[in-house]
Amino acid sequence: MERIEFGFFDAGGGHRAAATALEMSIRAQQRSWDVRLTNLQELLDELDILKKYAGIRIQDFYNAMLRNGWTLGSTQLMKVLQLAIRTYHRSTVRVLERHWKETQPDMVVSFVPHFNRALYESFDHIYPGRPFVTVLTDVADYPPHLWIEPGQRQYFVCGSERAVAQALAHGHSDDRIFRASGMILHPRFYEAPVGDRIAERERLGLRPDLPTGLVLFGGYGSKAMPKIAESLDRSPLDLQLIFICGKNEKLAGALRARKWRFPIFVEGFTNRVNYYMQLSDFFIGKPGPGSLSEALAMHLPVIVERNARTLPQERYNADWVIENEVGAVLDSFRDVEKAVAHLIEPATLARYKANAAAMKNNAVFEIPDFLATILGQARNSDVNERRLLVNRTA
Repeated sequence: MERIEFGFFDAGGGHRAAATALEMSIRAQQRSWDVRLTNLQELLDELDILKKYAGIRIQDFYNAMLRNGWTLGSTQLMKVLQLAIRTYHRSTVRVLERHWKETQPDMVVSFVPHFNRALYESFDHIYPGRPFVTVLTDVADYPPHLWIEPGQRQYFVCGSERAVAQALAHGHSDDRIFRASGMILHPRFYEAPVGDRIAERERLGLRPDLPTGLVLFGGYGSKAMPKIAESLDRSPLDLQLIFICGKNEKLAGALRARKWRFPIFVEGFTNRVNYYMQLSDFFIGKPGPGSLSEALAMHLPVIVERNARTLPQERYNADWVIENEVGAVLDSFRDVEKAVAHLIEPATLARYKANAAAMKNNAVFEIPDFLATILGQARNSDVNERRLLVNRTA
């Protein structure tokens, strides 16, 4: 049984979610692999300078930054982070080498940015020739040194043509780049749709006949959510909204406490996002690769914001929305009323829904085949090397 190790961080949640979803898909396909999920933050705690001097992990600071909307200046902060990573590169490699010696994986799959140079160098030093794979959990790379490093004999799984082109531009060969049909989604997004959409809406206190928007800003919600609600509440638009506030109970309570002119439903933390998306007609949120891909898999046109506060690695996602004609991109959610009014026009909504439905993202089911191909190539290479060795010594 071949051992495969998935490396992730809990910064933002999308990396763990992708690794977990892929591991579930591998088990469902009954692959004969021993898959291990490893939180790299726990391995590298001893090198975390923020934890050492401030008592908080870098990933926890990052999550707090997202939760509170402190993303202005995130481009400069990323450069500082990358400088720290380069400064501690040798130490990081030593820690990882020690770990690989203990776990002895036949393949390492990275679901994280920033650390792919250290991951590759450490694994290749301990086990030369064993495959190292980077699965991009962003729609595209944000160079330099985010996802794709040049000069590494490794494999990539890319969820867009843009990411494939970036890998090729960095000098990686076509046979080491695998094009998935999108981002990795949890298998629940492929479950059968709800039987009676009208009845399910009514069960939540919503009307069956109104255009329904889903407002979602990650696992902790956002201060933008009540502002969006207030703007639409002042408008003459006939609609209703579903809010998913995650673990932000204060936000959920405030939304429930206020009287709105249109029907709303407020949910806290839930693993049934796919269910609420099936009851909706469009999505309002940030341009994160996970939530965008989930919405489009449920055929929901999207309304997102892109400005100086948008994380640099997510800015291309807004371009991607426009390129694929699946929604609207705003400079500010102050313009959300105009965007919603345009989007819910029957012809516009039907066109955007059709474009979203045409995407057909099956990445979570495709990638196990990619990994099997890579392992097969590694086995064949190992057999050929052994044959050459035998011939030389004969």
